Amino acid sequence: MNTRFLLVFALCIFLCSNSAFAQIWTDDQLKKIDRSWEEVNLSPDPDFLEAFLAEDFIWVHNHMSMVDSKEDVVKRAKNAVKNPNNNTRSRDSRDVKVIIDGSTAIVTGITVVDRGPKPTTYHFMRTYVLKGNQWQLLANHTMAIPDEEI
Repeated sequence: MNTRFLLVFALCIFLCSNSAFAQIWTDDQLKKIDRSWEEVNLSPDPDFLEAFLAEDFIWVHNHMSMVDSKEDVVKRAKNAVKNPNNNTRSRDSRDVKVIIDGSTAIVTGITVVDRGPKPTTYHFMRTYVLKGNQWQLLANHTMAIPDEEI
């Protein structure tokens, strides 16, 4: 009986110590990670995208006008690096909300993209998955908001 108690006690100590070292992710950390998505769309970085996007990444654009995979996004970034002609002046997010549920996080909000002649306002919803100790973007959905609804 004493051996059994020691084994259970040792198991409890092991489990508690492992969970104590587990990363507790906050909304602010996820917002910072999500901000890097906006930044890489402004200044393309194919290497960053290779690590940041999950292998099965999907981006559904406005009214499904276009659907991108990880390969599509990385290829577009590589082309943008070779032939820089980005007409996007800024990408500003607001009203960002985060839901974290275990190894999945949902980030929603508004992004105003200024490409001229006037900015376009989008609602977005992005799904992140935790792989090891790194969040990867699995899915992105963007929808333009008509001017009369802004």
